[in-house]
Amino acid sequence: MAEEVLETPVLDNDQAPAPEAPSEVVAESSEDQPAPKTRKKKNRRTVATGQIHVLATFNNTIITITDDKGNAIANASAGASGFRGSKKGTAYAAQIAAEKAIAAARQNYGLTKADVFVKGVGMGRDAAIRTLVAQKVQLENIKDVTGIPHGGVRPRRPKRN
Repeated sequence: MAEEVLETPVLDNDQAPAPEAPSEVVAESSEDQPAPKTRKKKNRRTVATGQIHVLATFNNTIITITDDKGNAIANASAGASGFRGSKKGTAYAAQIAAEKAIAAARQNYGLTKADVFVKGVGMGRDAAIRTLVAQKVQLENIKDVTGIPHGGVRPRRPKRN
């Protein structure tokens, strides 16, 4: 409880102090204080089947694991796994990135089956797929979704002499 401090106003000589009304001290009870908030345990969402998207470029390999609707649940890349520079484009870096991504998806969401979509031409494409097979994830199908050029780029303008 806080102590009450009474202040008397400074008065001129001919003014008398006005009588004060008795002050009530309100006792703080436990009913007035809100109870400490308890956290609800969040229901963990399980994703038994999902999709694994592997983007293998010459400079990096990015693995993204999504549910069937396409919402990302885990991701990893060679750069995020600690590799820098030209080592990010290696097959070993892709293997480590795939291990990290699949471990996070299995631990947090219980992923067991997946479709694999591979895009790009880097060294990490085959290494990532081999790692996924070794991690005992049942791969339903593997599809290459690398873009194919059609028609090429716009031709140069003709030279004017």
